[in-house]
Amino acid sequence: MLAELGIDTPTFVLLVLALLMALSFEFVNGFHDTANAVATVIYTHTLKPTQAVVWSGTWNLIGVLTSAGTVAFGIIALLPVELVLNVGNGAGFAMVFALLTSAIMWNVGTWYLGLPASSSHTLIGSIVGVGLMNSYLSPDSAFGDGVNWTKVADTGKALLFSPIIGFVFAALLLLLMRALFRSNAALFESPKGDAPPPWPVRLLLVLTCTGVSFAHGSNDGQKGMGLIMLILIGIAPVAFALKQDTSAETLQRIQANAAVVQSALTQSGPAAVDDAAARKTLTQFLKKGAVDAGTVPALAQINSDVIAGMQGLKSLNDVQPDKRRDLRLSLYLVNETLSRLAKKDKLPAGVDRAVASKYAGDLKSVTTFIPTWVKVAVAIALGLGTMIGWKRIVVTVGEKIGKSHLTYAQGASAELVAMATIEAADQLGLPVSTTHVLSSGIAGTMVANKSGVQGDTIRNVLLAWVLTLPVCVLLGAATFAGGLFFVFRVLGMH
Repeated sequence: MLAELGIDTPTFVLLVLALLMALSFEFVNGFHDTANAVATVIYTHTLKPTQAVVWSGTWNLIGVLTSAGTVAFGIIALLPVELVLNVGNGAGFAMVFALLTSAIMWNVGTWYLGLPASSSHTLIGSIVGVGLMNSYLSPDSAFGDGVNWTKVADTGKALLFSPIIGFVFAALLLLLMRALFRSNAALFESPKGDAPPPWPVRLLLVLTCTGVSFAHGSNDGQKGMGLIMLILIGIAPVAFALKQDTSAETLQRIQANAAVVQSALTQSGPAAVDDAAARKTLTQFLKKGAVDAGTVPALAQINSDVIAGMQGLKSLNDVQPDKRRDLRLSLYLVNETLSRLAKKDKLPAGVDRAVASKYAGDLKSVTTFIPTWVKVAVAIALGLGTMIGWKRIVVTVGEKIGKSHLTYAQGASAELVAMATIEAADQLGLPVSTTHVLSSGIAGTMVANKSGVQGDTIRNVLLAWVLTLPVCVLLGAATFAGGLFFVFRVLGMH
């Protein structure tokens, strides 16, 4: 097995530890985000707690298995470029363990206090903290270099607006339901005793729980998948650097388009550069986004490496094991550079945008993939986390947000809006917080219903939301610095 992975026993131990930590993050994520999906069906007595968590876990599994992976690699795009490129070295190990340690610490702490907190905020704060500390400790970087601030801003907007969307649209939907279903008084009543709601209402609530669980799996589950793939690619590149089952047709397209792009890149006769200098130039471009005189020659050099590495290949299994990491690095740099140049409308003269887009897309398909076993492992971790740790968050969402008991219509409104918001974010490749959308949606329905909200709970939840990002930035920075000390001084890694 170790021979197939191309690693030794100590590295295998680190790999297993890193994977267990990534799955632990998803397990704790289940405490928080997935628990929100079952709160309404439990507190309206639509399903018994055991039935609810098993049902939710099943649909989380389906959501994870059918996800496209867009969000997974969107999370990786937030990480410092040089750490992503070199995750198998000491600094890369420190990054992975820092991210996971700080995220798990905050998630467990807020869960213990019964506070709905965002796993998305937690992870992104940790990523920013690692990036800031990495730039601070790097002698050739300005403070803040390496953090993908554009992607952070896009993600921050999604996380900022999602609770507002949850609050406003859940309130509006409840009011719309009141207008449309005036004759169905049972829909707007609180449960009586332990009796389940009338069957049409019960069916509606089961469907909304199903939708939120599926949407959560397809969005939040991808965050853990992205981290696991980063770990596997960095530590065991022989097995995971390239998508080994890429079709021969895709490989032929890559070879043909690589030659077309190379011809355009070299038509002005750029000066030759060596691989190390070219990689450094493109890494700096991806970090800062500034095109200079060295960008095109560097791109031509790395693209020539792609041509050489892919020449005549009908299967990626034919790539020598010790060449796979370097080939992946070249594919990644060419794909990201072409994509970034096209987005900035700064493709070199002669490079056809359509050809560049198809070429970059094929390169991306070879390097951004998620094996089925990774999806299954993440789904199981999420489901188990829900089954074991659901109660603290469910009690807060179900009992402590509003001053009165949740009605059937309130639960359905909050979950319908949460499901739609998460699905939209999934299609756009943006991580969004199930916790924020659903809990703010319930608060919105309480206000629309004139039931009132519990000020102490809302204050504590808002405080947790506000503190999550800055605290996790500090935790990520501190654990990364400590991790660097450990891997360099104690383990002697480079």
